[in-house]
Amino acid sequence: QVQLVESGGDSVQAGGSLRLSCVASGFTYNRYRMGWFRQAPGKKREGVAHISASGSNTYYIESVEGRFTVSRDNAINTLYLQINSAKPEDTAIYYCARAIGFRNNWSLEELYDYWGQGTQVTVSS
Repeated sequence: QVQLVESGGDSVQAGGSLRLSCVASGFTYNRYRMGWFRQAPGKKREGVAHISASGSNTYYIESVEGRFTVSRDNAINTLYLQINSAKPEDTAIYYCARAIGFRNNWSLEELYDYWGQGTQVTVSS
């Protein structure tokens, strides 16, 4: 059974940092691209970052470029999202997801087939 479990969400002041983790199981993790998404209250879910199976290639939405870093440790089936210089607009539930394809618009939800339950990030000003 494919399972993705996020953790690490917390409350942080603007300008602060935190690291989210996603532990994967039930599939050959190192063969899959992975993504991070987020959903703020009253907003649609949006893609945040994407990483290749090896971890060599990463992609971000413009609003987080330079502040967020997606990485992975394939030895322990774990995906990470490092959030630095957090802004109040980063407040959202963050989800990891398994990708089944890759296109120019990597954030399309139809390119992902399994999702975690999410972890809450709250950034106060």
